[in-house]
Amino acid sequence: MAGYGCEGGDLGTLQGLLGGSANGDAVGQFLCGKLDAISSQMLSTTRAVDETYLLFSAYLVFAMQLGFAMLCAGSVRAKNTMNIMLTNVLDAACGGISYYLIGFAFAFGTSPDNLNGNGFIGHHFWALHGIPDANYDYSFFLFQWAFAIAAAGITSGSIAERTQFVSYLIYSSFLTGIVYPIVSHWLWASDGWLSASKSVGPGGLLFGTGAIDFAGSGVVHMVGGIAGLWGALIEGPRIGRFDKSGSSGIVFRGHSATLVVLGTFLLWFGWFGFNPGSFVHILVPYNGGIRGNWTGVGRTAVTTTLSGCAAAITTLFGRRLLDGHWSVLDVCNGLLGGFAAITSGCSVVDPWAAVICGFVSAWVLIGFNRLAARLRFDDPLEAAQLHGGCGAWGVIFTGLFASKNYVLEVYGGAADRPYGLFMGGGGKLLAAQIIEVLVIAGWVSATMIPLFILLSRFKLLRISPEDEIAGMDVTRHGGTAYLYQDGSQDMKLTTFNTKSSKMTPDGNGAAATGMNRMGTATPGPFNDPV
Repeated sequence: MAGYGCEGGDLGTLQGLLGGSANGDAVGQFLCGKLDAISSQMLSTTRAVDETYLLFSAYLVFAMQLGFAMLCAGSVRAKNTMNIMLTNVLDAACGGISYYLIGFAFAFGTSPDNLNGNGFIGHHFWALHGIPDANYDYSFFLFQWAFAIAAAGITSGSIAERTQFVSYLIYSSFLTGIVYPIVSHWLWASDGWLSASKSVGPGGLLFGTGAIDFAGSGVVHMVGGIAGLWGALIEGPRIGRFDKSGSSGIVFRGHSATLVVLGTFLLWFGWFGFNPGSFVHILVPYNGGIRGNWTGVGRTAVTTTLSGCAAAITTLFGRRLLDGHWSVLDVCNGLLGGFAAITSGCSVVDPWAAVICGFVSAWVLIGFNRLAARLRFDDPLEAAQLHGGCGAWGVIFTGLFASKNYVLEVYGGAADRPYGLFMGGGGKLLAAQIIEVLVIAGWVSATMIPLFILLSRFKLLRISPEDEIAGMDVTRHGGTAYLYQDGSQDMKLTTFNTKSSKMTPDGNGAAATGMNRMGTATPGPFNDPV
């Protein structure tokens, strides 16, 4: 937009065209002043549009927390509903404070002068000091915070139904304040050592390309999934899930398919902020101005949708073939697996490639679920398999199918920049993607294993067997999520002024007690079986 103002010798050119007289000089200066003002206004307008777009995307990503809450609630047993809902609320709250104090600085704290880059960790903007600046505004913090708490929410699903509440507070703060931000710095900061958009700091792009993880198949989904993997392994399976011989015991089903489907659709809706919103700036034209980031935003929404749809349909028929039934719960998880996989390459692949991504991700999830059952691994939401497994596949997929034109549009660089192996771009991008998978797995393991072991040693990780069997809603949270007996069934109608109730000889209304005139219980809202 700076091209609207007078630059270089523009003023002299105008003065020459106007005859070089004193009046011509004045007119030239006047015109340049007006053009500079227009240019400044256009820059301000562009910034305002970009920030508004980013804020709207942040709202969509944050709305995914509602989707996570509904999905988690429906996937656990009714006796643990309040517990899992509270952990989802606290993931956002604890994550907000820890990401504000240190997380954002670790993730995007590049030196303001862009001279002292640190490829491993950021070291500026503590508690948002120095924000806003030329690169970041408050909306960028909000957007990134919504991503951070998504990673913590993934982990909570893996260790649901047997974890002490205090451990949720500890791991959530640790994950969003330290573990996740450092990974996001590697991939998304302008000086990150693995970043595909690295522009400052020592060294250049890894293999001339860096690792492309546009919206976080590795940064968000692998981090949350691998953390959940180690938490579930160290805690062990839920009581009764496997018998002493190691074979499958009770297959615990979530108590509400309705909530699972509702949560899935809310997550689907939020993913339109998660992936397209990761462009951050929308008013960025490509060559010629007809195409721009607005084109990439639309394409990203399409690839996201197609990958999820392909994964859902593949899961539907795959599970029918293997298990003999049509399962809505499996389809929902398959759909989410397709979304988690495409998140890495959503902006740099063609729509047809997104269908392949979703198809393979469905079989990745099915395969990891079967392996988990063989290894006696218990994850109530299949979060480790879904986000960790499908996220890793998505990172590799990008190294195979990234399109040259899209990579150059989104990330820039020289015309010979590496792109997808199957698209003719050589193996350098794939090598960078493999390194991303390995270092994320190693970093999360190195940080989260000691944390979960310490929590276990200090008896802060798992609840007692008695509490686990009774359910945490009653033993830890003072009640149940669903009130079937609230005392109103014992009320005396004579206490109230009512004309519509017919009284029995003893003064009790049949409708109020849930009893018919023969003394037999009748179905009602307060005496349905639990």
